[in-house]
Amino acid sequence: MKTKIRLIRGKIGGRRMQRRINSKGILGKAGHLVVWAFFILLAAIVLYPIIFLISGSLMGNDELSNYLGAVFLGKEGYADFPFLPMFPTLRHYVEICLDSPEFFVMFWNSVKITFGVLIGQFVVGTMAAWGFAKYDFLWKKGFFVLYMILMLLPFQVLMLSDYLVLDLFHLTDNLWGIILPGVFSTFPVFIMYRFFVEIPESLLESARLDGAKEWQLFRSLALPVGSSGITACMVLGFLEYWSLIEQPLIFLKEKSLFPLSIFLPDITNVGRSGMAFAASVITFLPALLVFLGGQDYLEQGIMAGAVKE
Repeated sequence: MKTKIRLIRGKIGGRRMQRRINSKGILGKAGHLVVWAFFILLAAIVLYPIIFLISGSLMGNDELSNYLGAVFLGKEGYADFPFLPMFPTLRHYVEICLDSPEFFVMFWNSVKITFGVLIGQFVVGTMAAWGFAKYDFLWKKGFFVLYMILMLLPFQVLMLSDYLVLDLFHLTDNLWGIILPGVFSTFPVFIMYRFFVEIPESLLESARLDGAKEWQLFRSLALPVGSSGITACMVLGFLEYWSLIEQPLIFLKEKSLFPLSIFLPDITNVGRSGMAFAASVITFLPALLVFLGGQDYLEQGIMAGAVKE
């Protein structure tokens, strides 16, 4: 009799336990759904400006005037903006790509500035970072601290001194006045230094014993091992110099030298808002592709930069 009672109690207890497990499972699934819904909402809020740009670039002038007349035309009322255009059109892209020669001029100015800076940073920055990481010289730590101080200073602090130096060498109103200060930026040196310093000295000594020259060490060992840091610097450099605003406005006077980032604010006037949307989308795409292609390297570079000596 006692054995039967124990068996019945065990079955009842097992059922209760199973119910608890099931209820916890349901609550756990509900919690996951709530978390996913929250993150989807955040993603939608973050992506809304991109949807706003793409949708606006596909709207006609009349539709834009109807929705955004309170902003661009000074009409009474409030601005309204749907997710999808009622009458999509590619007219603004045709105007930008075929009927706006100044767009192409400024586009190639952006290409010249961005890739000129990146090539210079690759040459100058890698050598400087390798020198700081693997060679001892007088006042090495002092120079590196100076590099870090210069990296922390914003452009507004160095603006006057930069302008005076560029004016002395007759580089104002010249694309080289934008490219050269970027080439000697200290931030790429800081990122690449963290990757180069991790290369063990024993590996370098073994290569030297095998007859490798210092240049061969840099070319065949440092560059492949530090490729992640170099790529991270190139991605960050592209994102920064593709969207320059302050330097071109201060150092350039000729409109034919302006980059694309200056062209965008210039066309956001009455009647050209659709072109502004289309130009923004075209300008945004290269930066998006570079970011997506170098995202993994960018994360490695940020993590390396966060490590203390």
